Amino acid sequence: MGGFEGHLFPGLFFLFYGLYHGRLFSKASICNCFVQYPPTHPWSKGRWAKLQQIYYVGFLKILGACILVAQELNNIPGQFALITKLFYQRNFIYRKEWQHLTLYMSFFLSGCVDVASQNLLPRRCATLEQAAQALALFVCLPLMVSHIQDTEGVELQAHILLIQAMFLLMLVVIAELWAPNMPQIWVMKAFLNMVVGTWLIHIGFILFKPISGYKWMDDDKNDIMFVTTFFCWYVAFSAILMIWIYGFSFVWYCYVC
Repeated sequence: MGGFEGHLFPGLFFLFYGLYHGRLFSKASICNCFVQYPPTHPWSKGRWAKLQQIYYVGFLKILGACILVAQELNNIPGQFALITKLFYQRNFIYRKEWQHLTLYMSFFLSGCVDVASQNLLPRRCATLEQAAQALALFVCLPLMVSHIQDTEGVELQAHILLIQAMFLLMLVVIAELWAPNMPQIWVMKAFLNMVVGTWLIHIGFILFKPISGYKWMDDDKNDIMFVTTFFCWYVAFSAILMIWIYGFSFVWYCYVC
């Protein structure tokens, strides 16, 4: 996730995924129905009828992962390889780029599992989809921990806060494997996805395009403290966003539909 786009695009992926699950949770709680993992409908006859019954979330995951992989490969200077021979030594190169690609491929596989479960299997297997999500986040977490080995100051603090949010998200997704029908887990998954997404986007602005026009200083304790303050603001913003989604859904399903 190097560069501004490398933080923006994954952040948008997590943000929209959180908004999607926030809408599902709101509809489930307002309409008192099970919509988080609805069963697969029997296929109706007709070309357009089949298109209307396709679940597109898995396809969007695959598309998002492919876009992130293409963006990562486009930013690599020179020949992309894993090991280079230099002075009779074998050294690993592009270590961060390989970490990014591993992370993106884990979400690509999660999208493939979603597509197979939602559109190909005769009966939808929600447990399989949840396990693929948990595996993707389980892969993501150690990569992020390793990713901050050579960082310091503002960048280090920003990524530590990101790792904390991703760790909580991983715990929630793993808990969903044993309690898939708990609305509390649904709302926490949506909320933490939005926290991770909005904070990833903000990290891109902090490191590469500061809104104030002045670069954040690693040797200034005030800047490091403000990073933590901004993270807390984004947590509050995500909570307000969840409330707004629920309020809009309440008006929509109770008075419009």
